Amino acid sequence: MRAQLGDQLVVEGPGAGAARRDGEIVGLRHADGSPPYDVRWSDTGDVTLVFPGPDAHIRHPEHAPASAYDGPRATGADGTGTGRAVNPGDIGRRLAAERARQGLSREETARRAGMAPAYLAYLEEQPADPTMASLIKVADALGTSVAALRGGGVELPPGQGEALLHPRLRDLDPQECRARLGTHGVGRVAVSTPDGPAVVPVNYDVIDDALVFRTAPHSAPASAVGAEVAFEVDHVDEAMSRGWSVLVVGPARVVTEPGMVRKLADRAHTGPWAGGDREMWVSIRLTRVTGRRITSAEQ
Repeated sequence: MRAQLGDQLVVEGPGAGAARRDGEIVGLRHADGSPPYDVRWSDTGDVTLVFPGPDAHIRHPEHAPASAYDGPRATGADGTGTGRAVNPGDIGRRLAAERARQGLSREETARRAGMAPAYLAYLEEQPADPTMASLIKVADALGTSVAALRGGGVELPPGQGEALLHPRLRDLDPQECRARLGTHGVGRVAVSTPDGPAVVPVNYDVIDDALVFRTAPHSAPASAVGAEVAFEVDHVDEAMSRGWSVLVVGPARVVTEPGMVRKLADRAHTGPWAGGDREMWVSIRLTRVTGRRITSAEQ
């Protein structure tokens, strides 16, 4: 019997009509794929070490053939080559991107999720089809949702799920607010324009004691200059019906000093997603920062 990470171990029932049991192989003890295996059972979500008997067999999911990909090869948890082509699926790309955004190593993420680092590497590097139990574990470890990892609802507004049975709304202290703002992201600036009020999403960075973003002159976000404005950042966990929001209020100004413009450009984490010529830097002083968080009353 030989298996690889992501395969399913199926244990047939002891007699006719008896229920069978299956689980996902999330850990290998031998490089050649021979037993025993760490298996996450689909019915309980528990991981156990399994020595398969004669009533067990391996079911291989569809894998992309290695010959179809001429890219870099994956490395194992110990840094040695595994021989697999790095050809991630959408779930793997989203998982790796969210892990990198939070600055987490594979080892730390795997520890939080209760899975082997090698299995997490498999999820990130291969077009895997993990079980719902595995998705829930890794989504919880990253503080995101299964829907987000799957890319579901990308074209829909967040928050269409049911509210928690016993929700709790609490204020975030300034330190928690700053932590959730992080160093960069996407937020919304509320401005007054000649056509009326507008709320516009922009890519932002937090540098020193200011929130900064790039825009184009005469654009709606540029209307923030010279006024006290509100800037909001939030996150919604659709699967868990929870989330948070942080509101920044402060005066906005255009940054014109060449040295400061260079500093902002050098320290920017990303270019504007909207593209185009957006070289006007707007800085919002963090005069007042408040936030709120919705969780279950039991938390």
